[in-house]
Amino acid sequence: MKISLTEQTKTPSIREIKRNWYLVDAKNKILGRLTSKIALILRGKTKPYFAPNLDCGDYVVVINSEKVKVTGKKEESKIYKKYSGYPGGLRQEKLGKVREKKPEELIYHAVAGMLPKGPLGKRLLSKLYAYPKDKHGHEAQKPVEIEI
Repeated sequence: MKISLTEQTKTPSIREIKRNWYLVDAKNKILGRLTSKIALILRGKTKPYFAPNLDCGDYVVVINSEKVKVTGKKEESKIYKKYSGYPGGLRQEKLGKVREKKPEELIYHAVAGMLPKGPLGKRLLSKLYAYPKDKHGHEAQKPVEIEI
């Protein structure tokens, strides 16, 4: 079977990509399951014209990130590490402490691990907005609330 040039899949141009805003409530949702769905939306895999090398995704606003759940004993055993590059510069914090200080970092860290590394991943992650409470500053964009 021969495929002509007109029947091949077309890569979308930047002007053809339509971006939507979505609002996700993280209250009583499991962290990993929630962030995997968010990563799909940010990447653009829910759209019919997905291209792996382009930023086709939508904007996502996450509220109530302080009320996200984790399973098992992760609250006490999961450790987040940061290294400054200097001797003695390794900083470690448990999930419970991170939740107290900056609960939105749990969402950012989990989603960043699911996105591609490099410039495209950074651009995709910049379209994620997480807030610890149910207030957010994106009412003007009229985000559509979706259930995950």
